Amino acid sequence: MEGLPEGIDSKFRYVLLVSKRAEQLIQGAQSKVKSRHAKPTRIAMEEVEKDLIKWQLTAPVEETTALTE
Repeated sequence: MEGLPEGIDSKFRYVLLVSKRAEQLIQGAQSKVKSRHAKPTRIAMEEVEKDLIKWQLTAPVEETTALTE
């Protein structure tokens, strides 16, 4: 693979997307692509590269802490 797939802004995000999709495949989800690979990680990589996995960024959730003084 040369570079990142279009729409992926960092290597870290790419790894997160692939690992989460691979875990779904391991848990029994159907593959969205016919692949010559047998390993879930490689299948997930193909799906992400072909933009078959839908994802979106959400705003971070602000945590509230109770400080007592």
